[in-house]
Amino acid sequence: MARIAGIDIPKEKHVAYSLRYIHGIGLTLAKKICDKAGVSYDVRVKDLTEDQEIALRKALTDLGILVEGEIRSEKAMNIKRLKDIGSYRGLRHRRGMPVRGQRTKTNARTRKGRKRTVGMGKAIVGKKG
Repeated sequence: MARIAGIDIPKEKHVAYSLRYIHGIGLTLAKKICDKAGVSYDVRVKDLTEDQEIALRKALTDLGILVEGEIRSEKAMNIKRLKDIGSYRGLRHRRGMPVRGQRTKTNARTRKGRKRTVGMGKAIVGKKG
């Protein structure tokens, strides 16, 4: 199993599709990396030589693409900045609500979580006052 950018990529798949397991790399970018490394898209990862693996790692660093932890931390810092400056989007992130203008009267369950009914609750029977 080849290890690229700290991720074990699947060995039974073609190189271009297996590079997609790295966070921040899609199919187009994976094909660019393969082109730069001089590796065919159709070669399976298990059939890669050591030199080809090294070429893929080098191509990834040469392109200067943020992947895995770097891209996750940049996203988190961007959201933190929005929260700190008190923008509308930052407030929506803070409250755990949809950020990009979706309706919340119905739907939005993924962001808002499980539905909780707010109200009087159950009346206690037999108690005066």
